[in-house]
Amino acid sequence: MDNNKNERQGGEGRLPSMAPLANPYVPFQLENPPMYEARMGLVRGTLFPGLDLPFMGMVNKNERNITPRTELQTLAFAIQELALYLDTHRDDQEALEMYQAYQKMYHQGMMEYARQYGPLNHRTPSEGEYRWLDDPWPWEYCANKED
Repeated sequence: MDNNKNERQGGEGRLPSMAPLANPYVPFQLENPPMYEARMGLVRGTLFPGLDLPFMGMVNKNERNITPRTELQTLAFAIQELALYLDTHRDDQEALEMYQAYQKMYHQGMMEYARQYGPLNHRTPSEGEYRWLDDPWPWEYCANKED
């Protein structure tokens, strides 16, 4: 097969003959690992201190301002982190209960945010009319002034 034709059509990619391959490693977590508070986990990039491996020793210590949007972001982050943990530790009842509690808080927070400021995305349930296209959108500056 003509290699040039294959490349033009978006075919297989190639590595240089001596290209090193990366070997990722993620430590396996034990049952009931220690956890950061959700807001700190968001800043550090993980809920689990055992997985907190700063790149080249650089540690993010910046805290996020507490706003309705950052609270929702924090809850969504914690839900995702716990879901990934539960994928490999499905019998950890404490983590499951925390996961379910965060889901409830997220749902309540999302509904309250939508009531006050409008929907965060098109999947946010809203009563009455379709409000997704109403200004201001969540990422616009004017929508964030009061947060």
